Amino acid sequence: MDAFKLGLVQLCSKEDVDQNLKLAEQGVRQAAEQGASLVVLPENFAFIGPEKTKVALGETLGEGPISTSMAALARELGIYLGLGGMPERSADPQRVYNTFALYGPDGRLAAAYRKIHLFDIHVQEAIGGLLESNTVAPGSEPVVADTPLGRLGLTICYDLRFPELYRTLALAGAELLLVPAAFTLYTGKDHWHLLLRARAVENVSYVAAAAQFGRHSEKRISYGRSMLVDPWGQVLAEAPDGEMEVLIATVDRTRLRRMRQQMPTLDHVRLMPGAQP
Repeated sequence: MDAFKLGLVQLCSKEDVDQNLKLAEQGVRQAAEQGASLVVLPENFAFIGPEKTKVALGETLGEGPISTSMAALARELGIYLGLGGMPERSADPQRVYNTFALYGPDGRLAAAYRKIHLFDIHVQEAIGGLLESNTVAPGSEPVVADTPLGRLGLTICYDLRFPELYRTLALAGAELLLVPAAFTLYTGKDHWHLLLRARAVENVSYVAAAAQFGRHSEKRISYGRSMLVDPWGQVLAEAPDGEMEVLIATVDRTRLRRMRQQMPTLDHVRLMPGAQP
């Protein structure tokens, strides 16, 4: 497919899983009604709250209530649906994976990416520090999903600060880099646009980010501004501030191919000695 409509759902998820899933479904349905073939939910779309509760919510993909309800929704609407970050059970009973699960129009799991870079930060102005690794096990494998819509590079939030991951995905053929996120307000206001546009330009790729927005708890506030950036670094669409926003934008693969012909930087990559691809 040379061009398709993309839907990005912006939420303000909290502790009530049932309410979060209800709002997520509402946003997905709205995006599908507007013609989106691929809809992406933000990181932690099903739950933002106490870390111990998040671990208890961990499920095996395709067997728990979060993934099965969303898979059924993808099948009903006949769309690709990206669950931008949800708790998946790991071998460690004390930790879950933060997993981006992509379901196809048939309701089957098309790809799953487990977040590699965990958000262990100590910015007091942001949220007083957060150690994601306390309750989340890191993934280890980059994932590119080959679909009729194109090759999709799957990433999650904090991954955005590590350009080598995006270069790996682009060299593996990714055309659209997906970045579901829950960027903090403190870091997002200065870094969100900058990093998304940089990843698009340096990899001559579309970059799409579905974001959390607003106050989740007393200490946690997300920046929002879901957006689609084109391979030239231009912001094609950006969601306004809002706890429930659905952004629809067009991904044009013909335009992407033309840009990569005009600016073939991926063909010119020369890894420095000791650098990892």
